Amino acid sequence: SRLRSAAGAAVRGAMGARCSCLEGLKGGAKRKKLATPKKGFKVCVCGGAGGIGQPLCLLMAMDPRVWELSVYDLTIAMVPAEGIGADLGHIERPCRVKAYSLDTTQKPVDHLEQCLKGCSLVLVPVGVPSKGRSKSELLKINANIAKSIVEACAVHCPDAIVGLIVNPLNSVVPALARLYEKAGLNAQKIIGITSLDTVRANKFVHEASSVPIEEVQVPVVGGYSGSMSGPSAVPIFSQDAAASRLGDARCAELMHRVQDAGVEVVDAKKGKGSSTLSMAYAAARFAQAVLSGLSGERCAEPAFLKTDIHPGVEYFSSEVIFGPKGVEEVKAVPKMSAKEKAHLDLAVKTLQEDIREGLAYAEGADLAGRR
Repeated sequence: SRLRSAAGAAVRGAMGARCSCLEGLKGGAKRKKLATPKKGFKVCVCGGAGGIGQPLCLLMAMDPRVWELSVYDLTIAMVPAEGIGADLGHIERPCRVKAYSLDTTQKPVDHLEQCLKGCSLVLVPVGVPSKGRSKSELLKINANIAKSIVEACAVHCPDAIVGLIVNPLNSVVPALARLYEKAGLNAQKIIGITSLDTVRANKFVHEASSVPIEEVQVPVVGGYSGSMSGPSAVPIFSQDAAASRLGDARCAELMHRVQDAGVEVVDAKKGKGSSTLSMAYAAARFAQAVLSGLSGERCAEPAFLKTDIHPGVEYFSSEVIFGPKGVEEVKAVPKMSAKEKAHLDLAVKTLQEDIREGLAYAEGADLAGRR
């Protein structure tokens, strides 16, 4: 369709042709001037000094639609947020960068008005790693961290899209979306970024088939692959021409690889890191889709959010159409093979458990600062 073609050009990646992030860097003295869009946006990266946050801030500062970038982190971060802001302030882009930092005793809702006011998009790569923690422990810790940021967004930029990169994502998104609802706000402003599953599926099919990466588009539905409860992300290889020619056995291998790709990276980094760079890339791709939509150019991107498109669950990841007001439509699950449907049925059981735990967290909590 025309929309899918436009989306393919726009959100294939943070370095996609339409973004032109590196436009103007070739040709020495005769290099081409960067075209700045007529409409730009303020974006905030909370956790901007972290492993995902730093490369994500760079990609946001390079996006022509981002005219103002807020970088926020805690003073205990290994690299001060102010250092990230100063560093990004030297790249040859019109984006204005300003950094903000708080100590652990200061509440974001009380101190981040200038940081968040006017933001159209807030990206939240925060939280502690899962290593050595149970899922319930991780949910409590990371949901509390993200909640402090989300409640600040509810007060200072309630109309902004809040893109979460917080594990366990399948539980944290329902928890915080429910808190938004309890505060009288739109639950679909709280969105889990699941683009990395599609990015990986596309790359793995490209490598297996040698089909140009621009021609590969594998839908991934369900939840996010990082679920500690079991596989919840289901790539629908049958809907991509290149993938469908690989055969059932190869697609089964690729499905397993997509679902365990995070472990692959952790093992390659010998436990000293996780999927920070690829996640930053995927988050920038998500951001491009949101900002394209807000600027009037409807754009498609997978995301995990509140929706009734699939029976048995009220939160689900599927292709979302972003427009001038944010989420315009959540697309129905594409046609699947019998094996893919069986995988999705199992994924839904995992999702149900994850969602239930997130909603239980929200039952005993409220957003501070809402009047």
